[in-house]
Amino acid sequence: MSEDDKTPAREIITDYAQAHFRYFRTADGTVYAQKNGHPVARPIRSQGTTGSHRQELMVGLFKDGRGVFNGTALKEALDLIEALALTEDVQPVHIRVAPGFDGATWLDLGRSDGQSVRIHPTGWEIAVPDPREVCWRRTQLTGELPLPAKDTDGKGIDLLLRLCNFASAEAECLAIAWLIGCLGPSVPVPAPFLTGPQGAGKSTGGRMLVRIIEGMSGDLRRAPKDEENLIAAVAAGWVTALDNLSHMTPDLSDAMCCIVTGAENVKRALFTDGDVFRARYRRPLLLTGIDVGVIRPDLAERLLPLRLERPRVRRTEAELWAEYAEVLPVVLGSLLDLTVKVRAAEAETPTDLRMADFAHLCAQLDAATGLGALTAYRASLDDLNDDVIEGDLLAQTVLRHADTIEPGDAQRMTSTEWLHCLSRLYAGDDFRPLPKGWPTTGKVLSDRLKRLQPTLAARGVLIDSGRTSEGRYLEMTRPATPPPHEHKPMF
Repeated sequence: MSEDDKTPAREIITDYAQAHFRYFRTADGTVYAQKNGHPVARPIRSQGTTGSHRQELMVGLFKDGRGVFNGTALKEALDLIEALALTEDVQPVHIRVAPGFDGATWLDLGRSDGQSVRIHPTGWEIAVPDPREVCWRRTQLTGELPLPAKDTDGKGIDLLLRLCNFASAEAECLAIAWLIGCLGPSVPVPAPFLTGPQGAGKSTGGRMLVRIIEGMSGDLRRAPKDEENLIAAVAAGWVTALDNLSHMTPDLSDAMCCIVTGAENVKRALFTDGDVFRARYRRPLLLTGIDVGVIRPDLAERLLPLRLERPRVRRTEAELWAEYAEVLPVVLGSLLDLTVKVRAAEAETPTDLRMADFAHLCAQLDAATGLGALTAYRASLDDLNDDVIEGDLLAQTVLRHADTIEPGDAQRMTSTEWLHCLSRLYAGDDFRPLPKGWPTTGKVLSDRLKRLQPTLAARGVLIDSGRTSEGRYLEMTRPATPPPHEHKPMF
């Protein structure tokens, strides 16, 4: 055969690839390859050491007798395939949890055969999703889940709670509500913060909750030192679990707020001058620690404190995790049964809570089981407000001053006048020095009070701002009808 009659290697690769794979792009322009009839998609530019599409293509060509091709031919073929795929329809890819057709949601079991769980309004089933309905993206953080057990009669929930050391029934029902929320792709859920004394099993309890969603390979990790590494870890998995937190910097606190309710990160794409890479993320988050110090008000609204207690009887790690692995299929099956039941329950959405979706889920859980999750959620937020106030001397001083205002009355001053007023009140007759971090200007005070607005409002003190012909002002009001909370003076 002459050289002119030979088919170029890039054409052989391209024809084989288009016959055995479906190529599409996501909204950010990334091109993915999906083997025909299989729901897992891989980016064609992935250079991962295992499981990349390049390796998948090379193995397929070799096993089907098409030959072994050099890197240049593969690169030219993939360049052409990528260009052709950019004209195809846009389709999203998902990690672990995805929305489906007709109100269903899917849970990726992380299995090589693509079997997943379809949760629909009337029940759940194990199936391989249609590749055009769901495209799974797998990473090194995507662990394998066991096939969930059917007909569990709800006993899996009891088995889970028996292994954990929750200190109260309220903490147990909030943990269950959080797990149900993790199975919803569009429901932002607050971050459980597992607290308790040393030896209460906070890390073990955190691992147990995470592994129901992420499989036995799921684990806790230390908080990254910078936001970029934190975002990379968040984007590569579904549940992000940070262990043994002892201090929370303002930057870490702000990053956690973004993780819980969603944000986007934009940075320059590698090896380019003008292209950018966009990463959208909203993920379930879990934290453990004894004490993290002062909690900022915006993060407090996104936390779910779950207290644990020291167990009376200690067990070895081997015994504990052997039992957990044995009951995990039943636990997962019971959680799926309860999820279907909760989603079918009708309940009103509370309109006074920041995390309204999770509050509605708690109301649905109450309607389905009568556990009292919404009441427990409100109580947990009230406790967090107390923590914020106890850690903020300015908030304590504002509440002390508010006690001098008659219900229904308001006081209006400039921010500078408020600074002098509150500083004199804190210093008192003995002129004690102002603490570190106390506002030094009216502008700093105004910004601090804006951040404290939700916390103070929960204690019956409203802070508002405005402008008149004379300039800007801050107004402090005590409504005639205070919120249902017994205010205890901090001094």
